[in-house]
Amino acid sequence: MSPSPARRRVAVIGTGAIVSGSHLPALRSHADRAELVAAVDVDPARLAAFRELAGDGVTGYTSTDEMLNAVRPDLVLIGTPPSLHREQTIAALQAGAWVLCEKPLCLSLAEYDDIAAAEAASGAYASVVFQHRYGSGAVHARELIGSGELGAPLVAHCQTTWHRDAAYYAVPWRGRWATEGGGPTMGHGIHQFDLLLHLLGPWAEIRAMATRLVHDTEGEDVSTALVRFENGALATVVNSVLSPHEVSRIRVDCADATVELTHLYGHRNDDWVYTPAPHVPSERAAAWRTPAADVPSSHTAQLGALLDAHDNGVRPPGSGPDARATLDFAAALYKAAFTGLPVHAGEIAPGDPFYPAMHGDHPHWAPKERA
Repeated sequence: MSPSPARRRVAVIGTGAIVSGSHLPALRSHADRAELVAAVDVDPARLAAFRELAGDGVTGYTSTDEMLNAVRPDLVLIGTPPSLHREQTIAALQAGAWVLCEKPLCLSLAEYDDIAAAEAASGAYASVVFQHRYGSGAVHARELIGSGELGAPLVAHCQTTWHRDAAYYAVPWRGRWATEGGGPTMGHGIHQFDLLLHLLGPWAEIRAMATRLVHDTEGEDVSTALVRFENGALATVVNSVLSPHEVSRIRVDCADATVELTHLYGHRNDDWVYTPAPHVPSERAAAWRTPAADVPSSHTAQLGALLDAHDNGVRPPGSGPDARATLDFAAALYKAAFTGLPVHAGEIAPGDPFYPAMHGDHPHWAPKERA
């Protein structure tokens, strides 16, 4: 029997709510495989509070470079504002560490390709947090759809209708292209449409609309899209921060069944419902029941998948071309919405104005200082 892999030495960059509330519990759940040894934050008081919460053995730093040089961690978890992700991810990769970074991994396809180049040079990998892929209900649904057990996918709906008030956008980095990368398309709905892409596979064409109806932000506060997938399925996607009744929902109508997920910020097996078509025998539909093991979608589940990949020395899920496809979808949605033209997968490349920035320097949407 081969020996068990050593515990991975982990550092966190950013010690705010997402790290304290999601990454730290995930690390504790995998304490036999991962050890938190360092934390970085530019705010000494917040850093001190996190270290007290995290317990003994966590060294504090106010500089990412200082931490990387001193600690040389195996894995870095990043939970800082989006505009810092590219620089911090590349620094960690150059230090030989794998990365698990909050969404969005970066603010443009150009930045993503910078990260991909750093991956190639270092041999390490960078994953983005898309935790909804990793719950047992999502794993089961993807297997059923991908195997053809539910029949060909035909029609889908993807809905992220949340509510954010003016106080939410009073945080200085929110609502600006340079620091958030966009509105609810990038910051909120990306979780749900990433899961839709995970379930249905590559998309082919998108048409979209976006607007500001309430908030005084540079980006949109609502967007809608019509999407054609390579397999022929058609989908609608809605991303909103204007919706008092908050819900996250995915529905996929296949030839033999409808599969529906309704939740808000995370799902369990019971949140997935399968409705067979009239011609499907009951014994066949009974086999679609969700698995006996109920693994919630969570940072804990995704961290476990990343540690498995680290143990085996293979690219982790949620990285590379797989993760780039989700960012490409977001960029294409913006391009389709701002230009009024259909956009095809992969068409946004160097030389396209939407490659270096999600606003594409469109006169109505470019940042105020550039408009």
